Amino acid sequence: MERPAWAPRSIDITVPSVSRMYDYYLGGSHNFEVDREAARKAMEFMPGLPKVMQANRAFLRRAVRFAVGEDVTQFLDIGSGIPTFGNVHEVAQAAAPGARVVYVDHDPVAVAHSQAVLDGNEDAGVVAGDLRKPLDILASSEVGRLIDLNRPVALLLVAVLHFVEDADDPYAAVAELREALAPGSMLILTHASYEGIPLPPERAGGAVDVYKDIRNPLIMRSRDEIARFFEGYDMVEPGLVPMPRWRPDTAPEDEDPYELSGLAGVGRTA
Repeated sequence: MERPAWAPRSIDITVPSVSRMYDYYLGGSHNFEVDREAARKAMEFMPGLPKVMQANRAFLRRAVRFAVGEDVTQFLDIGSGIPTFGNVHEVAQAAAPGARVVYVDHDPVAVAHSQAVLDGNEDAGVVAGDLRKPLDILASSEVGRLIDLNRPVALLLVAVLHFVEDADDPYAAVAELREALAPGSMLILTHASYEGIPLPPERAGGAVDVYKDIRNPLIMRSRDEIARFFEGYDMVEPGLVPMPRWRPDTAPEDEDPYELSGLAGVGRTA
């Protein structure tokens, strides 16, 4: 397989990547045949996966605009993935020029493309980091340059926590980040769950097994388990709901059943 010019030399292009699969679901071009093959295999069990990802991105944009409307103009997006149209910095800076954004991802392709997209944007940066090491993220030079931890920050954990296994204690990582952020900060979160998927759990489980096979287990948590991530936050109305049901811009019409897969919510500290 020929290595494209945009692919960092350090990555193994024969191994599927979660972020590149996500890029494929969204119709992006920064993925390899190995990613497309894994994504298509998952779609054999859940053909509506692209609709799930589109609903996820639409929620992210609405939540960012909500945060700006609440005078939160600093964003820390952990597990940000490969940049696509309508990314956090585009939405936030359109609503509030000068809004500060730091993207964090452990995928070298995501980091490299974020750096290219942000070239010349002094109010946004990218960090190569891992949610499982939150203090390393907070101590990074880009966070130090762009984020004032004495002012409220919107922490985005969008479609990332379901890739952190219980053995790695994702609840502790989220709590460490919460404790480091100023009062009035927000948690913007989406998470995969069997709740809402228009398929029997055993069929949806086939897609989950694809991620397990590529050594990126997808952890399908229950509503109560997802709600635990919001400990220490006051939930913003309408609470923890399917992604399209969180403050939709317009009344939903002809909603695709797959869009209701998984849950989304926003919380704010007092």
